[in-house]
Amino acid sequence: MSASEPVAELDPRYSSPGAVPGPWAGARRLLSEAELYWLSTVRPDGRPHVTPLIGLWWEGALHFCTGAEERKARNLAGNDEVVLTTGSNSWSDGLDVVVEGRAERVTDDGRLGRLAEAWEAKYGTDWHFDVADGAFAGAQGNRAEVFAVSPRTVFGFGKGDPFTQTRWRFV
Repeated sequence: MSASEPVAELDPRYSSPGAVPGPWAGARRLLSEAELYWLSTVRPDGRPHVTPLIGLWWEGALHFCTGAEERKARNLAGNDEVVLTTGSNSWSDGLDVVVEGRAERVTDDGRLGRLAEAWEAKYGTDWHFDVADGAFAGAQGNRAEVFAVSPRTVFGFGKGDPFTQTRWRFV
């Protein structure tokens, strides 16, 4: 996970005249506060797979969990490159963020315990997880593998006045 601030670049082709790159702090705040994210993975036959899920921006990475037999987990077993998006569906207001990176499995029980606490703090007791054997363990005996996506590149699409397209690169 990158501890440094990313390098910001404005793409003037898709930005209003006179626009400046969007601040990383605004994108980071959106990633922290979003309740829903969209995860894009690639199936073994090359077809895309997109699904909504909950997640956490925590310690410089976007985290999500999935059952080992779910489509997204099976896709990640063959190709760990992902895209996660969040934002709004409004054209004239807000910010959409696209995170590109590699999903890495989190198996350290101590780190998982801290993540479980953060998950419950964000989403409430319906999302309480215990930790066992390198995964989240639910009350019904179900298990969820946890993944962290440290961003390689993040795109921000500011909507309204001005429109902006910012790329933040993590070097």
